Amino acid sequence: MNRSALPQTVTRPMVLVIEDEAALVTLLRYNLEREGFAVTEARDGEEALLLAREHKPDLVLLDWMLPHVSGIEVCRQLRRLPDTRSVPIIMLTARGEDADKVRGLDSGADDYMTKPFSPSELVARLRAHLRRARPEFTAEQLAYDDLEMDLVAHRVRRAGRDVHLGPTEFRLLRYLMEHPARVFSREQLLDAVWGRDIYIEPRTVDVHIRRLRKAINNGAKGDLIRTVRAAGYSLDREG
Repeated sequence: MNRSALPQTVTRPMVLVIEDEAALVTLLRYNLEREGFAVTEARDGEEALLLAREHKPDLVLLDWMLPHVSGIEVCRQLRRLPDTRSVPIIMLTARGEDADKVRGLDSGADDYMTKPFSPSELVARLRAHLRRARPEFTAEQLAYDDLEMDLVAHRVRRAGRDVHLGPTEFRLLRYLMEHPARVFSREQLLDAVWGRDIYIEPRTVDVHIRRLRKAINNGAKGDLIRTVRAAGYSLDREG
């Protein structure tokens, strides 16, 4: 199949959370993932710059006080990188003085929130910046080949036929559809779909992949889930 003919899919927006306070990172991850964002996290400035190059985030939440490299310097460097030059950056800090806010904005930040803050207000600000920077993320459906997923109605169809999935299979398929043609190991899928804090045997992924494959391929032409030996799984029609 010609790769250029593959349908486009709208992925979840990726937020890079740069924060060294573990409890706050947990709170942010919970609220952001609940609202449909994908989250990656860095605990210091050096790691943040490395992950920014690797993941190319759509939004950045940046703490002012960080180990190794300050938030201000991270912000300046992100503005110099081609991949993050125009990415919205919201600074999170306990500094509430006007002079500090001006300094943060002058370093390249788009917005500024003083701790403690309301998670709902933070999400609203993220969405506002995202609408301006990446309007394609307003979509509420994912599509790949003849497979469609309605994220609002929680419904999956293939070639016009309803596909009935359990909650875990739905989350698994959503993650694969958000990253078409990318191969994920069992461990990566466990972290993304089940969560990093839950211990589950990697072979559990195989069980759910079999269920998912059976459901979406039932009565359809072609297997949309590719098994890559010694590597993992991918949403990718071969041929």
